[in-house]
Amino acid sequence: MAAPKKGRRPTGAQGRPGRSLAIILIAMVALTAGMFLTKQTTPRLGIDLAGGTSITLKAKSEPGKPDAINKTNMDTAVGIIERRVNGLGVSEAEVQTQGRDHIIVNIPKGTNEQQAREQVGTTAQLYFRPVLAVADGAPVTPEANASGSPSPSASGSGSPSASAPTPSSSATSQGRALSEALKAPNAPSPSPSASESKKADDKAAPSPSAPNADEAAAADLQAKFAALDCSNEEQRAAVSKNVKPEDPTLACGKRGEAWGKWVLGPAQVNGQDVKDAKGVIDPQRGMWIVTMQFTDKGADKFAKITGELAAKQAPQNQFAIVLDGEVISDPSVSQALTGGNAEISGGFTQQSAMDLGNMLSYGALPLSFQEDSVTTVTAALGGEQLKAGLIAGAIGLALVVIYLLAYYRGLAFVAIISLIVSGILTYTIMALLGKGIGFALNLPAVCGAIVAIGITADSFIVYFERIRDEIREGRTLRPAVERAWPRARRTILVSDFVSFLAAAVLFIVTVGKVQGFAFTLGLTTLLDVVVVFLFTKPVMTLLARTNFFASGHPWSGLDPKRLGAKPPLRRSRRTGSGAAAATVSVPVDAKEA
Repeated sequence: MAAPKKGRRPTGAQGRPGRSLAIILIAMVALTAGMFLTKQTTPRLGIDLAGGTSITLKAKSEPGKPDAINKTNMDTAVGIIERRVNGLGVSEAEVQTQGRDHIIVNIPKGTNEQQAREQVGTTAQLYFRPVLAVADGAPVTPEANASGSPSPSASGSGSPSASAPTPSSSATSQGRALSEALKAPNAPSPSPSASESKKADDKAAPSPSAPNADEAAAADLQAKFAALDCSNEEQRAAVSKNVKPEDPTLACGKRGEAWGKWVLGPAQVNGQDVKDAKGVIDPQRGMWIVTMQFTDKGADKFAKITGELAAKQAPQNQFAIVLDGEVISDPSVSQALTGGNAEISGGFTQQSAMDLGNMLSYGALPLSFQEDSVTTVTAALGGEQLKAGLIAGAIGLALVVIYLLAYYRGLAFVAIISLIVSGILTYTIMALLGKGIGFALNLPAVCGAIVAIGITADSFIVYFERIRDEIREGRTLRPAVERAWPRARRTILVSDFVSFLAAAVLFIVTVGKVQGFAFTLGLTTLLDVVVVFLFTKPVMTLLARTNFFASGHPWSGLDPKRLGAKPPLRRSRRTGSGAAAATVSVPVDAKEA
């Protein structure tokens, strides 16, 4: 008699449930430890829950461009401002138009408000202007300058430099020749010898009775420069108003911790000529720098102006980067910078390098804006809504638990523990993402988490019902658990894929708070798959080996009598051959188990 063939291992083999449980346990411990090590024990809250700052910007018509305020330009400005906000590491910030000429920027609490206002509210055009003179921000008194004219100075100690490969430092002060610089602000000024300088001054000296227009303009600018007090907020705001790009101007800016003031020549390059800029660490020199890449047109203009500035003496070998009338950097130049790439180096911290790169990248807007209002948003209303939402969620969760206990009895504890595991994973990941990617939990995101409870519970129900169907067919629990899994797995994966696809599409095509809902829904859907595969299924495999569940205890939720199970399935198997053949009835479960 031929030996019976060795049977194949049944589909849905039990595998090693302990390994899966160990993996998810390690993941939970690692996430929890990471949460405490980074001191991010609570998720970051959005503006509607934690409060924040709301900035209203109003678009202004540029001279000669009465139709500049239109939907296209406003949408472009929204995109640029949104990128600038994201450049600060802010998430869940809302940037949207309101009416025809207003943009509303809502920034959640936890962001540096002053830094955000400086970058978001500073929305005018970005210009590169040659430096003609620079001094401390305080006004020059007659006692301090008996000659009646200011003596601007520039110190190289705190000035960054623009270069191709290496930085250069600014030299000592040079206060004379302001009027000459105003006559030809872009002309090279090689340093003459003392005798040549004296002859040139004697030859060029105007008649006291007939001063020319350039000298009169220079004298007027010098007088305003001497009187300017950049520590005064009103004077800072007024100094660069209604100044055309092609005209010389005065400007204020920070020089270290104190205010400084500048006399600047006509703009040579604008923000639209900058293709990209960012703050990076130079590993060779171990210092933070700002790299700039210009457009083709901007590269030509930048090469021309840096070539002219490199031939001059400090401070007129510097160019000022001016944003909204304020000098944000004034690097010196030692050579013509060609090729469309340059770097600014010298005295940068990581934050200051990234801030400057951010402003250079997103400084050019199709419109100019003024800060119309800044208000602080309280979390009172959002807190009340959150409380009401959490109460509703708790009631819904309680009803789900009651239903599971009433219908599934012992199996309900598997579902409840799985929900707890899913909740721990969701909470720890959200807490870590607050610092990792700037994720902020807002009200719609909380709604997404509550909706996910139903998605996760649905996965358990699918698996439990498949197991109960197998028991109704007359199988014992251990083979029922394994045979039910492949069928339940397909259904769970298809259902979760549809939910995740909907969340992904919603996240891509929407903005603002709705993205928070979509992100949370997508995250919890992925975690549902992880929990069902690595926790719920292995736990059911282990429980099937216990007497309480395997024997079909009435309170296990798997009582064959209560489920209306059929008698054990039997099928005939013939042994031997011919007349001696005999029929042997073999229980299906005995073979499959």
